[in-house]
This record gives sequence, C-alpha cells and structure tokens, in this order.
Amino acid sequence: MAFELPKLGYAYDALEPHIDAKTMEIHHSKHHQGYTNKLNAAVEGTDLEGVSIEDILASLNKEGQVNWAVRNNGGGYYNHCLFWEILNPNDQGSLSGSLLNAIEKNFGGVDSFKAQFAKAAATQFGSGWAWLCVHQDGSLEICSTPNQDNPLMSGIGCGGTPILGLDVWEHAYYLNYQNRRPDYIEAFFSVINWNEVQKRYDTATKN
Repeated sequence: MAFELPKLGYAYDALEPHIDAKTMEIHHSKHHQGYTNKLNAAVEGTDLEGVSIEDILASLNKEGQVNWAVRNNGGGYYNHCLFWEILNPNDQGSLSGSLLNAIEKNFGGVDSFKAQFAKAAATQFGSGWAWLCVHQDGSLEICSTPNQDNPLMSGIGCGGTPILGLDVWEHAYYLNYQNRRPDYIEAFFSVINWNEVQKRYDTATKN
C-alpha cells in the first residue's frame, strides 16, 4: 500500500496562539503531502514497496550508494507523522510517571531537560529537527539532526527511538515567528501531548 498523508486529530487553528492556523495548514497539506507523494514515487517498483517506513529508514546508510529521494522524503514523511501526534491542542496529560523519572535521572530535572532540548533545537544550523530519544534500557538522549534525518537512520550520531521531535525548518514557524526560532521553541513546550510521548516511551522500553 502507498503511504498516505495522516489526518490530524484536531483543527488547523487548535494550537493557536502558539502555532498559527495558516502555518499548520501549509505545513500539513503542502509540505507533508509533498514528502508523501515523493516518497511513494521513490519506492514504487522497488523492493522497498510495501515496507514500513520505520524499516525503510533503518535500512538506509549515509555511506556509499544512497537513494536520496527515499532518504529525504522518507525522513520527511516519518518525522512529520510523529510531529503531528505529539502536539497537544487539548491539554492531553502532564509530564509524569516513568517518563518524568527518566527525565529527572538523565537530565537532572524538567527545567534542565527543557534547556538542553531548546539548545539542541536552537543551535541546529539551518533546517533540521531536535529529538528526545529513548534506548531500550530506558535511558534518554537529546540530539538534533539536519534536514529530514532522524535517529532511526544509521550513522548520524544519535541513537534510540524518537519519542519527541521538534521541526525547526523555517516552514514550521516563519509566518508567525520569522527569525525568532527561540520563541517558537519556547511555545512548543506549551503544546506537547505528554500522553502520546509517554505512550511512545512505554512502547520503546518494552520492546
């Protein structure tokens, strides 16, 4: 089956004033749709057709012969699917339980976690993503990746399963925040669906 653009579980204006409706509409219906269409075209007729996006990304290698259409558009497809799901228009949960304990253990507290995550997002040169990843032992890692790379890919210096991701491409924030990326990053902390992040943490640590 071809990859499909996921439907959002909320309206484009549901994240205002933190993320504006027009940015959400363009980001989802134009940018993500574009990655979806190009990914389908890149895998059509190849041995990757019908393979899950996670398995496709895990099989990529930056060294040697790389299908960049699959890498770039596959990353764009997966990254945005995760991004929409961890956004929180309806105050869905608070940071608590095992995830809170892991954050306190690995980063020294919630404020320290936010500061380190914000730094990873703010200092990513050019376009890219900031990630919170979990390893099978439950330990957490913060990192950033360029372009549409993500921690499922090998050889990027960041491991584990991504459970929280922030898009810092300019198309994700420029209409409202222009060049003020730190303001956008700060706003992001107000719209995180911690229930979803917790679910992803639990799934990753049980595998």
